[in-house]
Amino acid sequence: MQKGKSGILAQNPAIHERKLRLRWLLAASSIPLFGIITAFGIAPQTSDVNVPVSTVIEEVALPQSPLAALGVSGETGSIWQTDQVKQDDTLSTLLDRLNIHNDEAIEFLRRAPEASVLPSQLRPGRHVLANTSVDGDLLELLYQTGPDTALQVKRGAGSYHAAQVQFALENRTVMKSAEIQSSLFAATDDAGIPDTIAMQLAEIFSSDIDFHLDLRRGDRFSVIYEASYNNGELVKSGRVLSAEFVNQGKTYHAVLYRDQAGHSNYYTPEGKSLHKSFLRSPLEFSRISSGFSLARFHPVLQTWRAHKGVDYAAPIGTRIKATADGTVAFVGTQGGYGNVIMLEHSGGISTVYGHLSHFAAGLHKGQKITQGDVIGQVGMSGLATGSHLHYEFRVHGEHRDPLKVALPVNVPLSKSELASFQRQVHPFVEDLALLRHSNTISLD
Repeated sequence: MQKGKSGILAQNPAIHERKLRLRWLLAASSIPLFGIITAFGIAPQTSDVNVPVSTVIEEVALPQSPLAALGVSGETGSIWQTDQVKQDDTLSTLLDRLNIHNDEAIEFLRRAPEASVLPSQLRPGRHVLANTSVDGDLLELLYQTGPDTALQVKRGAGSYHAAQVQFALENRTVMKSAEIQSSLFAATDDAGIPDTIAMQLAEIFSSDIDFHLDLRRGDRFSVIYEASYNNGELVKSGRVLSAEFVNQGKTYHAVLYRDQAGHSNYYTPEGKSLHKSFLRSPLEFSRISSGFSLARFHPVLQTWRAHKGVDYAAPIGTRIKATADGTVAFVGTQGGYGNVIMLEHSGGISTVYGHLSHFAAGLHKGQKITQGDVIGQVGMSGLATGSHLHYEFRVHGEHRDPLKVALPVNVPLSKSELASFQRQVHPFVEDLALLRHSNTISLD
């Protein structure tokens, strides 16, 4: 026992020495940490007497309303204020924000027929610009009524007057390219191409490309179009000037040609008209729910019978376009067709549009129709289980498959016009080639 005790006591100096070395190690390692804590503690108290101070004046450009393009100017001491119509705005709340308080102006804006567009057409997002005195008397007001128009209200000769004015817009030619990943609209949205241009592309190539069925991932297109800007902001888009569409490896071209008489149409770069006598589809965008067949099981009659047309599934109210120039042969209700329109065209061709919900206003038998005219709306009248358009194509009374029938084409340009055509469209053909070989997505 004594031996054990002395053994333990003999170890105590060694243990003590190790503990002492550990304390010094911890103390030494803490020095940098204390230094950091000290630095953080001293920094806020650092004297700033020697810190150089300078004043910087920089002009910042404020965002402008589209109405600024009208170049308005107010009286000395007056106040200009710009605003936008909000979702729940009334005339009273808008005038209050604009600091317009004089009864004469408020009454004029409420009652005057020439100013009625302001209280009756308060559209969220539209711009309004007002010039008032410091006392809240209205001197001038501009309210955006359209992409490039405004209502102008001014005080003069003791009373207020109102008139429509137009912006001075900057016109540009825009060049852009995109690739199809899911749909035409998704591709144009990604490339910043307006929907109106996408609709034009679908219409221009509608006789060669079925935008319901033919689009594939990897298809690509380039387009050159007109656009109008105000203070750098797109106000409205114009017409497509030229376009190239590659669909399933096949390339289609279109260029806009305006002749000396002012008529315009789309052609291939070689001068062949793209304006077919018939559109391939009477709907802009939909899907085919049932094709042309000599033996189809009818979902309502529960029997096998021929389906001598094409069914386009679309929401009720979707616009239906005439596929060609023609004359209304019948408009009304007929058997399983429900509400139906029948058009007669040249060359013994007729087209049928069935199951409609509504007819175009005033549509009547004998009326002349132009290709692309809206003649009715999709519905589910007659023998139909869901909303769709039943479309038929007949040649001398014989039914043909609308998706496969060869569509008539228009006469190409004459030799005398061809030289003028080539001069006019050549720059756009070159620009399309530039887009095709460029790595950039858009050129403005």
